[in-house]
Amino acid sequence: MIAGPPEKIANDIQTWFENGAADGFNVMPPWLPGGFDIFAEQVVPILRKRGLFRYDYTGTTLRDHYGPGRPASLFSNVVRAIA
Repeated sequence: MIAGPPEKIANDIQTWFENGAADGFNVMPPWLPGGFDIFAEQVVPILRKRGLFRYDYTGTTLRDHYGPGRPASLFSNVVRAIA
């Protein structure tokens, strides 16, 4: 659990990420919806300035974001055999 001012929270997230302790985070604010709004308004801009939080997604699917490419169809050989 991380608590404190926005700069400390951003520092902790950065430290964990850069040292391989985490590659993503679940934000669980102490109250909703206000707690998440404060995180988004105060911590996210700090992380963006540091290059640790994206501004936009690069594609429309999870596969687009992580770039593994599309796997070959399991049925591609079946279609060739029938044709």
